[in-house]
Amino acid sequence: MEERHPNSTYFITIFIISGLLSTVGESSKPYANSTEFPAPLPNDLSSLPNLFANELRLDPDSINLASTDYGNIFRVFPAAVLHPTSLNNVVSLIQSSYNSSTPFTIAARGQGHSVQGQAMSQGGVVVNMMSLREHAINNSNNDQSRAFIASVFHRPSGKYLHYADVGGEMLWIDVLQDTTKQGFSPVSWTDYLYLSVGGTLSNAGISGQTFRFGPQISNVHELDVITGTGEFLTCSRSKNSELFYAVLGGLGQFGIITRARIALEPAPKRVKWVRMLYNDFSVFTRDQERLISIHGRKQRNALDYVEGFLMMNQQGSPDSWFPSSEHARITSLVTKYGVIYCLEVAKYYDDLSRDSVDMDLENLFRGLGHTPGFRYKKDVSYVEFLNRVRVGELQLRSQGLWDVPHPWLNLFLPKSHISDFNEGVFRNIILKNNITTGLVLFYPMNRNKWDDRMSASILDEEVFYTVAFLQSTGFDDWQHFDQQNNQVLQYCKDAGIRIKQYLPHYRSKEDWAGHFGSKWRTFRERKTQFDPKMILSPGQMIFN
Repeated sequence: MEERHPNSTYFITIFIISGLLSTVGESSKPYANSTEFPAPLPNDLSSLPNLFANELRLDPDSINLASTDYGNIFRVFPAAVLHPTSLNNVVSLIQSSYNSSTPFTIAARGQGHSVQGQAMSQGGVVVNMMSLREHAINNSNNDQSRAFIASVFHRPSGKYLHYADVGGEMLWIDVLQDTTKQGFSPVSWTDYLYLSVGGTLSNAGISGQTFRFGPQISNVHELDVITGTGEFLTCSRSKNSELFYAVLGGLGQFGIITRARIALEPAPKRVKWVRMLYNDFSVFTRDQERLISIHGRKQRNALDYVEGFLMMNQQGSPDSWFPSSEHARITSLVTKYGVIYCLEVAKYYDDLSRDSVDMDLENLFRGLGHTPGFRYKKDVSYVEFLNRVRVGELQLRSQGLWDVPHPWLNLFLPKSHISDFNEGVFRNIILKNNITTGLVLFYPMNRNKWDDRMSASILDEEVFYTVAFLQSTGFDDWQHFDQQNNQVLQYCKDAGIRIKQYLPHYRSKEDWAGHFGSKWRTFRERKTQFDPKMILSPGQMIFN
C-alpha cells in the first residue's frame, strides 16, 4: 500500500545530491530483491485471459511497471496486471483465485508509493487501481463532482454532519479539488496528496493535522470493501464492524477498499504558515508538545497543523521557502550547532476569522523558546498549503530526480525516549555518518485521537512521535542508507526503546507478531475470516 510525506517544498534542494543525475536512467539497476521476468502464464492463471479479454495485460511494459514501486529498491514480477474498468472486474478476479484449487495472490496497486515492495505480487496479479480512476474521470460529467457530498442530521449532537463518498481508487488531490469546490474539506491529510484514498486508509494516513483531528482512518464513517473471498460488503462502526475496523490500517490484508465515506467540515480559505528554528532539542520538543496539547476540534485557539524537521550542516543551503535574504544567517546557525530543529505550524482561517487570526497566533506563540530572530511566516491559500509538495515533485521530475531509490524509514517513537533518540541517532548516527540527503521529519501526536479497535499499531504512551527518514539516493549507493537505517533500528533495540515501524517492513511472522503486539491474535483471526486463503497483499510478507 502507499503513503506519504516528502513534506513541503524544502525537499526540493535537500533531495538533489551530487552524482545523482549520472545514475538516473541506467539500464542495469541493482535491486535488493529481484525475481526473474515471468515465463508463460502459470496454469493456475491460465483461465484469466478468457475471463478478462480486454482488461488483463501480459505485455512486458505492463509487467515491468507493476514490478517495482516508489522505493525503487525491490523488483518483483507479477504474472499479469489487471486494468479494471469496473468493480465487477475486481470481484471476478478475487473470486477466480478464491475458487481455484491453486489460489494466486493479488495486490491492489494505487500510486505504488510503497518503498519496500508492499504493492507487488510475485507470480500473481497486480490490480492497477488507477485504471478505475481513469475510467471514473473519463465517464464523469465535468460539471459534476466525482466526490458525492451529502449531509445527515446527527440527533445526539443536534447538528448536520457532512461527508463525501469517494472511490478508493481516487487520489486525495481529487478529493481536495472536488470538495473545496462545494465549500467543504476533509480535516486529516497526508503531506503528499497524489496518493490513493484506499492506499492511505490501508496504512493510517498521518500528517501535521493528526495531533488534532486524528489520522485519516479516524475520519471515515463507512467503507465498501471487496474481501479476500470475493464478497462485496459495506461496513461501518455499526454494520459489519469487524471488517470496518480490520481494513482501516490493515495493510491491505482483509480487503480492497472501493469506497470511503469521509468526514467533512467547512473548508477554510487561507493559511498562516509559520516556521521557527531551535538550537535546543528539549525546548523544541517542549514547545511541540505544548502546542499539540490544545487539540479540541472546535477550539478556536488550536493550531491546525504541527510538524517539525531537522536541518543539518551537510544538506547545503536552506530551501527556497525561507527568504533569500535570510539564507546566510540560517546557514551560519546550522553550521554553528550542526543540527537545527525547525518547528512548522499552520493555522487556517476564513473571512470570519481573518481579523483575529494573527492575534490568535501570537497568543499561541507566547512563551515559546525558539531561537530569537528566526521566526518566519507566509500567508497562502488553503489548497496551496495542502498541495505544497507537488511543486517540489514537478521540479524533481523535470530534472530526472524523482524515479530514484528511496530507502525510507518511518518510526513511531515513545515520548519517554526522545532525548535518547536525539543524542543516539540524530547526533551520533545521522550527523556523524554525514550521508543525509533527504528530509528528516520529527513531530508528536496524541494517542487519544486513534481508535484502538482498528488494525493500525501504535505506541501505548499518550504522546508519541513520528520520525521519518525520507532519503533519496542514486542507484549505486542506496545500500549505505539502508545500512544507516539498520543502525538506527539496532540502536533502538540496544537502548531498550520500544518503537513501531510506520509503513512497516518485516520478513518473519515473529517480527510481525511483535509489531502488532496485543493485536496480533485479532489480526490473525480477521485474516482467517476475511482472506482465509491468504490471497491479498502478499507484498507485505505477513502471511505469504
